[in-house]
Amino acid sequence: MSEVIHWTAAEVLPDRQPVLELIGVPDGGSVPQHIESLYEGALQVLAESAAPAGIVADIARREFEEVYAGEGRNDPRTPVADILPNADRLALFTVTLGEDTSAAITKCFASHDFALGSMLDAAASVAVDRAADLVERRYEHELCAAGWEAPPGAVLRYSPGYCGWHVSGQRRLFDHLKPERIGVTLRSSFLMEPLKSTSGVLIAAHRDAHAFAPTYSFCSHCESKGCRQRIRALLAR
Repeated sequence: MSEVIHWTAAEVLPDRQPVLELIGVPDGGSVPQHIESLYEGALQVLAESAAPAGIVADIARREFEEVYAGEGRNDPRTPVADILPNADRLALFTVTLGEDTSAAITKCFASHDFALGSMLDAAASVAVDRAADLVERRYEHELCAAGWEAPPGAVLRYSPGYCGWHVSGQRRLFDHLKPERIGVTLRSSFLMEPLKSTSGVLIAAHRDAHAFAPTYSFCSHCESKGCRQRIRALLAR
C-alpha cells in the first residue's frame, strides 16, 4: 500500500495548551491577554496558510532494516532496533503543512514581528505533530479493518533525529518513500523543506513492545521526553 493523503487546515489546527507550553507558558498558569491574542492571530494565519498532506507506504521488514541502517551512524542500541523483531507491519510516512505556512513564519520574522512569528512557529509545530497523529491512527484503523487485532496491538511512529536514529537516516527514507510527490524535499543538512514537515516509520506491534524504558545512552540528555507521554497515552487506551 502506498497512498497520498490530504487534509483540510481545520483538521490539524492545534489545541491551545500544547502551543502555549512550547512558548513557555505552563499548564494551569495565568495567560496574559496579549498572549491569548497572539495565539488567536497565529491560529488564523495557520488556518489560511496550511495545506496539510501526507504520504504513507508499507515496507517489508528486510527493506526497512536497510533504510534504518542509513549511513551507519545510529546509536549501537535503539528502541526501533529493539522493537523491530516484534513488529507485525511497518510503513514509512511523511507529513507536511506545505510551503505557505513556512513562508508565513519567515515573513513574520523578516518584518520583525517576532512575537507572532514565535507563536506561529509553535502552532505549526504542534499542527504537524497532529497530522502525524492522524496518519498513525489512519494506518492502525486500516490494519484493523484488514484483520489485525488492536488492542493488544498498537501503531506508534518513530523518526530520524530521535531515540538514537541518526538524522542522516532521512536520506534512505526519502529514497524509498519519495515524498517529493507531496512537495517535501531534503536539504544537505538532512532537514526537510518545508521545515514544518516530519517523517519516519509507523510500527504496528503489541503495545507492550513499544513500552521501552528510558535506559538508552541518549535518554539522559534528551530534552523533549516526548516518547514518555506517547507511551503513557498508548498504554492507557
